[in-house]
Amino acid sequence: MSKKSTFLAKLTNTLVEYQHVLIILLSAFLISTSSWIMMGRSLRASASIWDYLHVYLGLVAAGLSISMLVSNCIKGKWRQFFPWLVLDFSHLIKDISGLCKGKLPAAGGRGLFSIIEGIGILLLVGVGFTGVLWYCLQGSSDALFWRSNHIVFAQGFMGFILIHIICAGLHLLDFIRN
Repeated sequence: MSKKSTFLAKLTNTLVEYQHVLIILLSAFLISTSSWIMMGRSLRASASIWDYLHVYLGLVAAGLSISMLVSNCIKGKWRQFFPWLVLDFSHLIKDISGLCKGKLPAAGGRGLFSIIEGIGILLLVGVGFTGVLWYCLQGSSDALFWRSNHIVFAQGFMGFILIHIICAGLHLLDFIRN
């Protein structure tokens, strides 16, 4: 293997290893500063630093969302996060019936927590995809359509973040109890 391919392999492995942390940091920044953004159909000529940071860090986050989707789908891992694609609801039903009895779902597997994570990945990709289309089509009449879709996906992703935090907290509580 050449030095160039070894470097690329190490870089890819490092990216995959830290992509979750990078997405958390970028998402926190983008969400917390999104109310400061003044964009409609396009970036204004007098755009602020916050507008530029939101656009260009958002493009980075969009790339990382694809990276996360791919890394969570390779080697058959897609079955863990998207078992509903093959109509496998057995673990989900088991987790929901356990919840009704006061039992927390197990982390991993193809159950409730993994399905929630899969939905979160799809929402993140949706936020990135609509943001990129909004950026690419800025100035056109379609830009506002993609902007409104971007906002809807971003709101869905923010809801996912809250649910994800609750699930992580429940997982930690269960881990401490055991």
